[in-house]
Amino acid sequence: MKQPFSNRLSGESSPYLLQHAHNPVDWYPWGPEALEKAKKENKPILVSIGYAACHWCHVMERESFEDEATARIMNEHFINIKIDREERPDLDHIYMDAVQAMTGSGGWPLNVFLTPGALPFYGGTYFPPRRSHNRASWQETLHGVIQAFGERRHEIDAQAENLTDHLKMSSSFGMQSPDEPGELFRQDKITDCFRQLMKTADRQWGGFGRAPKFPQTFSIQFLLRYHHFTGDPEALDQALLSLDKMAGGGIYDQVGGGFARYSTDAEWLAPHFEKMLYDNALLVSVYSEAYQLTGQERHLEVIEETLAFVQRELMHPAGGFYSALDADSEGVEGKFYTWSLAETAEILGEEAALFSAFYDITAGGNWEHTNIAWVKKPLEDFAAERKLDPLLLKELLKRGRSLLLEARNKRVRPQTDDKIILGWNALMNTAISKACEASGNPAYRQLAIRNMEFLLQAFAGTGGRYYHTWKEGRARYPAFLDDLAFLIQALLKLQEITGDRDWLEKAREICQHVVDHFGGEGSPFFYYTPEGQEDIIVRKKEMYDGALPSGNSVMAANLYQIGILLDVKEWVERCEEMLRRLGNAITRYPGSFAGWAMQLQEQVTGTNEILLAGDNLLLTRTDILKKYIPNKVLLNPEKQAPGRPMPGQKKGSGGPAIYLCRNNTCLAPVFSAEELISLINRAQKQ
Repeated sequence: MKQPFSNRLSGESSPYLLQHAHNPVDWYPWGPEALEKAKKENKPILVSIGYAACHWCHVMERESFEDEATARIMNEHFINIKIDREERPDLDHIYMDAVQAMTGSGGWPLNVFLTPGALPFYGGTYFPPRRSHNRASWQETLHGVIQAFGERRHEIDAQAENLTDHLKMSSSFGMQSPDEPGELFRQDKITDCFRQLMKTADRQWGGFGRAPKFPQTFSIQFLLRYHHFTGDPEALDQALLSLDKMAGGGIYDQVGGGFARYSTDAEWLAPHFEKMLYDNALLVSVYSEAYQLTGQERHLEVIEETLAFVQRELMHPAGGFYSALDADSEGVEGKFYTWSLAETAEILGEEAALFSAFYDITAGGNWEHTNIAWVKKPLEDFAAERKLDPLLLKELLKRGRSLLLEARNKRVRPQTDDKIILGWNALMNTAISKACEASGNPAYRQLAIRNMEFLLQAFAGTGGRYYHTWKEGRARYPAFLDDLAFLIQALLKLQEITGDRDWLEKAREICQHVVDHFGGEGSPFFYYTPEGQEDIIVRKKEMYDGALPSGNSVMAANLYQIGILLDVKEWVERCEEMLRRLGNAITRYPGSFAGWAMQLQEQVTGTNEILLAGDNLLLTRTDILKKYIPNKVLLNPEKQAPGRPMPGQKKGSGGPAIYLCRNNTCLAPVFSAEELISLINRAQKQ
């Protein structure tokens, strides 16, 4: 079918840009052609940023960007640029900061007006087609900008310059004089983090803050570790409440596995239905830690079901993982995932009533006249109330989910955002390795190796450089700090689960590249973009741990681990300096710096350096990895760096020798994972 309109986005590979390729708006991709045209014609630039799985991006497209009258205004008066925030997160960060500075809020779609020199002067998020709730319509906004640009150009230029200066200054966050190590690296500072975090805890439904509610996986990880080191039951209760409520909620796909991006309510019932690779990676990681700590079978089920979903629906044949699944199908948010009572009755037959009662599927619906499957009551309680055998009930529910998944697979599927992003794949690689640790399943080890081999081949450029995205055999855009920080982290975890030193050497090589090309004078922190990038107005340093951990917090951990493993003292010291510069922010706002808080926690509690000596180490390594040992590094001593204190490599009758080293001192060997745990517990109390 021939399209009535076509613009310059039709040559792009991003699914989000291609969604707009047949709008009547004369969209350009970000690049020299559009930027030079704006300067030549002295026109303001409209930058519209979103992503393929964004529901409200689709809404604004249908309402405004597909409207020919609106498009005529945009085409006559603006140079219109569409950006996929997942392809160019550097641009998204800059212009999101600008809109937040101007309006106090942000989100997607993000619509920003720039001077011909690409400096922001006005913007917002979603604009309706008609004025609504005191919000100007999109056409009103366009006419207002046109008038201001024509009549008050000097004011706009001055505002844009001032805003850009503010953005440059805000990038210096955390550059204050560092705290003294003795002032920061203390247990009471970790306790401060815990207390501040618990002030926002939802003690009824889990998680933190009010709706909309995001998983905040780093905060949960911090609580698990805080409990492990202190024995505080409140920390464990809140962490497990959060994990259990999410696993039972509509944010978790009860039929097919995997998590949606966030919940629109406090109870985790109604999600924003888009499924992102990175959310699922981070959640698999935290459920893996919880399973190691508690042994609760439901945590393992969530890990296995989520990774099954990822392999089934997000895996490229070459071994990479796609970015996301859309929230919408057939133009309706959540249609693919919701059920009517009549549907379950038809599919499940005589078992439908019990299945539907357990998952709260009713005739009237539990969300917008349809049903999101969720678990209102734990299986054991539900079975006890109805005098059912819990094991038989579990089998019935499993059969029902399988039948519903089979039926759902015949529906019109949400669109898959099939670009492959280096950093998100690296997060999933780490998650798979952690799932391998927790479960002992060797298939996960092979999956992580296969994915890493793909990443190192597909994304590699020249001169040690890497790319950010890959699709259809083509890698694009220089890798950002997040990409490389997450990749190093994944390589370090892969070295742990395999014992293969090559992964460690690759991590060291990439870490050196980051130090050389992302660092700045006079600061231990790293820029988000590499040196030499010319199409951005500000070179930012990202510090906050948000939906993703900040590249800087992950790099701090990477520097510390590699510094210990390979005896690179300046990298260990750089990590400590980064923490000292951010000390006040970490302890006052741990919800926004939870990744940093965990690294601070390691500085206080110490690192468990575990060395294995002898032959046939795989079984011993697997036994150790199943244990919950946060703040550990693990490798074979014969592959250790020169200069490290080395114990003798004798074996005892119990099998390969296991050495625990802390603070540059190695203790006498033990010969089982259980003995190692006892040794660690004694050492941490000293």
